[in-house]
Amino acid sequence: MAHTGAAGGPETSLPHSGDLELELPPPVNWLRQDSLYRDATRPAHGAHHHGGQESWVRTLRLAFQCVGIMYADLGTSPLYVYANTFKYGVHHEDDVLGVLSIIIYSFALFTMVKIVFIALYANDEGDGGTFALYSLISRYAKICLIPNQQDEDELVLRYKHQAKPSATRRRAQWMKNFLETSKAAKISLFFLTILATALAISDCMLNPPISVLAAVNGLKLKAPHLTKDAEVWITVGILVALFSVQRFGTDKIAYTFAPVVTVWLLLIGGIGVYNVIKYDIGTLRAFDPKYIIHYFQRNKKKGWVSLGEILLCVTGTEALFADLGYFSIRSIQLSSTFGLLPSVLLTYIGQAAYLRKHMDMDISNAFFNSVPSSLFWPAFILALIASVIGSQAMISCAFATMSHLQALNCFPRVKILRTSRHYWGQMYIPEVNIFLCVSACVVTLSFRTTGFIARAHEICVVLVMVITTLLMTIVMLLVWKVNIWWIAIFFAVFMSTELVYTGAVLYKFVHGPYLSLAMSAVLMAIMIVWHYVLVKRYKYELEHTVSRDKVKGILERQDLKRVPGLGLIYTELVQGIPPIFPHLIEKIPTVHSVVVFITVKHLPIPHVDVSERFLFRQVEPKHLMVFRCVARYGYLDTLEMASEFVKILVEYLQYYIRDINLYALGDPLMRVSNCSARIDSFSTEKPSGRHAVYAEEMLTPIQSFSELTMHPVGINSVLTHLQTAKLNVEEMIKIEEDQKMVEREVDNGVVYILGETEVVAKPHSNLLKKIIVNYVYSFLRKNSRNGEKMLSIPRGQLLKVGIAYEI
Repeated sequence: MAHTGAAGGPETSLPHSGDLELELPPPVNWLRQDSLYRDATRPAHGAHHHGGQESWVRTLRLAFQCVGIMYADLGTSPLYVYANTFKYGVHHEDDVLGVLSIIIYSFALFTMVKIVFIALYANDEGDGGTFALYSLISRYAKICLIPNQQDEDELVLRYKHQAKPSATRRRAQWMKNFLETSKAAKISLFFLTILATALAISDCMLNPPISVLAAVNGLKLKAPHLTKDAEVWITVGILVALFSVQRFGTDKIAYTFAPVVTVWLLLIGGIGVYNVIKYDIGTLRAFDPKYIIHYFQRNKKKGWVSLGEILLCVTGTEALFADLGYFSIRSIQLSSTFGLLPSVLLTYIGQAAYLRKHMDMDISNAFFNSVPSSLFWPAFILALIASVIGSQAMISCAFATMSHLQALNCFPRVKILRTSRHYWGQMYIPEVNIFLCVSACVVTLSFRTTGFIARAHEICVVLVMVITTLLMTIVMLLVWKVNIWWIAIFFAVFMSTELVYTGAVLYKFVHGPYLSLAMSAVLMAIMIVWHYVLVKRYKYELEHTVSRDKVKGILERQDLKRVPGLGLIYTELVQGIPPIFPHLIEKIPTVHSVVVFITVKHLPIPHVDVSERFLFRQVEPKHLMVFRCVARYGYLDTLEMASEFVKILVEYLQYYIRDINLYALGDPLMRVSNCSARIDSFSTEKPSGRHAVYAEEMLTPIQSFSELTMHPVGINSVLTHLQTAKLNVEEMIKIEEDQKMVEREVDNGVVYILGETEVVAKPHSNLLKKIIVNYVYSFLRKNSRNGEKMLSIPRGQLLKVGIAYEI
């Protein structure tokens, strides 16, 4: 038994009767090794890749990359904001100051204050976006609609508790109880999350066309005979080229694009300063918010409606938050404060100075008209490149969003490729990339101008802003536990302003916003159908789990043959034996020498350390070598290849066999307090005539010895006991034989057994349910990646078992 310890490092041996030696981890590793201990001793916010302990060299490097990925979208919005806001011309020179003042305070309020200096701290161990907010809430309140929570998950989820009750603590507890007990609250949170993700993906279809079209439109100044068809096809060609380079990875793209965007921001900032000095330095008066009041007084309803177009100045802000997983908080704050903010505001101010002196010009090219003639071609080329790069932030956001949906079981399976060994948040999804490319090209060919696309774009931006504010408020109450007055101020300021913008956007519903909502509705329908059927299927299996006595009867059947090898039976259940097992034995009365029921489960956290990944228990009778295992992953973790997964699984299974038998051989007091509480909870009971399945408590191998040290007898007593106890030599030999048997059966071959489950609606179900389950879900399942592809299972080792569920 030459294994390394579960907690790492070499093993030590304690002498006992006979020649057999009992291998134990060294005392230094007998400290408590669960996640609560590690959480208390490591830097906050997952500093191992995102937190405040990163070096300044790394921060500056990431800040430089931020420019290439995150800021091109925000940095190219000056190409079309004024053009769409004043599409019917400027009627009063102070209207320019009013719009500029709204832009300044909108950018400062929504982008800088809300996102950069508040929302970025509401990250889920370095991951950002709407889904990260939802997963963060999930770690403090059980809001998951699939009933697969286990008590052991709380160790990995790293719940935080305050020792002393306080007003903020009581409010947090009230919020927790409300979210856990109210089905309407759970469904509402889930609905808001998938709505935001659907809008984000829709936005990714619209952002590239509007950015590139706006840049290409500048060619008209030098090539007035350029037709609209030519502009559109040039845009389509650029979009195809953009999406084709995504497979090279965000890390390489960032380093390639960052210098270009840096030069772009410096150029537009310099042009802004030039225009302010040359045309009207009095434009700086726009920092006085009174011009906002005067603007609405003059324009009334038209002024309110124009807020939708003005909102485009913050487009890309939602991607800035969602793409946090690619970078770090400090790098984003540094680069946005000293790079993005001054450059963008100077550009808007410079354009406003030019417009005040050229009110009768063609507004559709306001940006390029304001550029000095000697700088036109450099500005045009950089604008075109920056527009292409600006789309990169939204594409990266789409990849991150789709990864989150997979973990939430809200979308058919897709292939996710990690593109960086250093930053887990960087990924590439081929199917999503192709879908976005086709969608962006169709939008460009169909609508051809920035005006219509811009109005469709607005609704995505504003609704995501509103949802982020709602979820942030819950995070402040439940997670941060800040003073209620700060929460009230945050909610009142942002919700009131965002609702004003929302009303302005919805007023023009038939002129563009319906496109975004229609696309989002289709995506949401897919998410809801997929999640609904998965929840129903899980509950069906939960209600039909095999009882303990029946499992024992199946395993002790006289006609049941044991064949060499390790059989891995995959199931969705985290507790109990699934109905597919007796179905398999009924058809083929054969089972492998070692059987492990595997459940791959995603927790609402970015990463699960491999030491905390597996939860085991042994199914009675023990000599038959049948085990249950839950393999837990974070939503940013990558599933290993099948061979690598088996290697890790077997290693920790052997630790489990060692640990669980050592409990049985140890002190009776420890055996009662540790072993029985964890091993015997397998049954499905029917109290008061009702069917209830209780989540079984499993043993994490790495926790076993550490929990012994937490026993009241103390670590010294435990060590003394294990050194002096008259351990049964036969039992110790049995432990070693069981471990060697597992290794031997792995060498004999591993077979992966997957259920080919057909889900159909019950005959008496209503028509809508039959359509959803029998047709829509069936179509989605047949056209998504199969389980064996997601798990990278070799075809030669795969066994599929067909079974039908009526839900």
